[in-house]
Amino acid sequence: MTGGSETPNSKTTGPDASIPSLRTGYCIIISAVLFFVLGSYATLLSAFYPRTGVWILDVLAADTHYKYFILFLIPTTSYFVIANWVGWQYYRHS
Repeated sequence: MTGGSETPNSKTTGPDASIPSLRTGYCIIISAVLFFVLGSYATLLSAFYPRTGVWILDVLAADTHYKYFILFLIPTTSYFVIANWVGWQYYRHS
């Protein structure tokens, strides 16, 4: 006997339990777009525009070395993870 106001459909079991929600997808898309806009400003547009008054944007505009490091760290890390995963698959299935 179950207590409370639980219904059989309120539990997250079955094939739909591991599917992320639509809100999770929107959060990923929004964060990717914000990162793209911030990275574009830091590497390309900050040389052409005056200071904005926003502390983090001004720090990125004044920096000449580490703003590129953070942006290039993401594809480098992605390549490293994918290469390791492929190597692990070759190892497991050989």
